[in-house]
Amino acid sequence: MIVLGCDKAGYLLKHRIMRYLKEKNIPYKDIGCEKDEEIDYPVIAYKAAEIVASGEAEKGMLFCGTGIGISIAANKVKGIRCALCGDTYSAAMSVEHNDCNMLALGGRVIGEELAVSIVDAWLGAKFAGGRHLRRVELVMRIEGSNAF
Repeated sequence: MIVLGCDKAGYLLKHRIMRYLKEKNIPYKDIGCEKDEEIDYPVIAYKAAEIVASGEAEKGMLFCGTGIGISIAANKVKGIRCALCGDTYSAAMSVEHNDCNMLALGGRVIGEELAVSIVDAWLGAKFAGGRHLRRVELVMRIEGSNAF
């Protein structure tokens, strides 16, 4: 299952991705926000990231105006590797090389069809392991304050 969350600026893009997920029969959980709801993106990012970190959802997608703030907030949660992507190559590499478990997209900076292509590439990618596993483990050591 994929958890989806957004602030007001990401609402329309989130709903386009929800249609895509329905078409592909990919289960998801929408944690908000609603169209005219005022919510601070760190609140939604934290809630979604906790759902992924706990294992309740395998992956998560977040949407705000640029994707920047919401990705930064999500990455503060232990166990989260959230990538802000604006192209399909970066989306695929974020999974293949970095084992990213969350994706952030900016509703004010990318179009809906590009967003669908990015999500498709991200969901279709598989973690390559090997030398990349060692590097992901090093990143996770930094998170745990046991850096080098």
